[in-house]
Amino acid sequence: MQGIVAKYQNTLGEVEFDIDLTLPGKGISAVFGRSGAGKTSLINVIAGLTQPESGLIRVGTHTLYDSQLSIDVPIHKRNVGYVFQDARLFPHFNVTNNLIYGVNEQDKAHFNEIVRLLALDTLLKRYPHQLSGGEQQRVAIGRALLSKPDILLMDEPLASLDLPRKREVMPFLEQLAQTVEIPIIYVSHSLNEVLRLADHLVVLEEGKVAVSGPIEDVWSSQAMKPWQSFSEQSSLFEGRVIEHNTQYALSKIELAPNVALWVQKIEGEVGSPVRLQVRANDVSLMLDKPKQTSIRNVLLGEVSKLETHSNNQDRISVSVEVELSTDCHLIATITAWARDELNLKRGMSVYAQIKGVSVTQRDVVLSH
Repeated sequence: MQGIVAKYQNTLGEVEFDIDLTLPGKGISAVFGRSGAGKTSLINVIAGLTQPESGLIRVGTHTLYDSQLSIDVPIHKRNVGYVFQDARLFPHFNVTNNLIYGVNEQDKAHFNEIVRLLALDTLLKRYPHQLSGGEQQRVAIGRALLSKPDILLMDEPLASLDLPRKREVMPFLEQLAQTVEIPIIYVSHSLNEVLRLADHLVVLEEGKVAVSGPIEDVWSSQAMKPWQSFSEQSSLFEGRVIEHNTQYALSKIELAPNVALWVQKIEGEVGSPVRLQVRANDVSLMLDKPKQTSIRNVLLGEVSKLETHSNNQDRISVSVEVELSTDCHLIATITAWARDELNLKRGMSVYAQIKGVSVTQRDVVLSH
């Protein structure tokens, strides 16, 4: 499917929106930013709930809005699925009737597929008051998908759920990203949700696009710095499983040609794509390759950037970017003392050590 184009200008209150976005035609594109940045406004414009002053909205080959051509497709004809923060189920309908509400043509095979995908088969005869918050959201997602939309818009669908319910729904959202062949725009203020779900990330600031691109690129961009405290800095990698060591319950993940990490065993076949997060505090640097070490991952790289940071307690830390290969970089956090003792400078060769048990798998099997 062709991508999504959202270019429009609008004013809401004191905020002037000037959005210029092109998003992939498949997978999850997360929209992130501060309150009032324009996240919900963006998907409301796509859905037709808000009319911009000017611009162009196109999903695939379908133009939904074009101010120059005076095109403004009515909401009910835009073929858009929308999942709100709260499930908004009809209390007097059971799950089956909530699911098929608004479906124009019954498709039993499609119904069964969505019920299976969201594990709703045991809930079909229940009413909303008999469901947990997580179950209600799964029904709401199913209802949106059963209309066979061209695009699925999700406005912080986990925001109203407590942590156990979020954990309940998250695997279904991950499965959704792998299974559904339509683009999904996912509005969230949770970095954890974004890291686990998104292929593409958009950061909005004061009604404008600060950055947009593949999540591993955006994650390391300047636009994300305000969202990551220095102690929380990390590197994000899209890799693939190339080997399993069953004896020691480890998996080898290729990050780039000739660059790989051993991590705790991943339940995925060789060749499966996977997202890994390596925290900067879990990376140590050496000038010489260690000969005997308990750490399984020792990677040769070149220092490409050094940044010194201090906080209100006069604590000084240094962020070191290490280039492992072209377009594959690792961030390490070290003390200023270590920087000076190693006499680190740009262009120097270093060895990075990473404990395999410290690497976080973001449980994402990529959909592209």
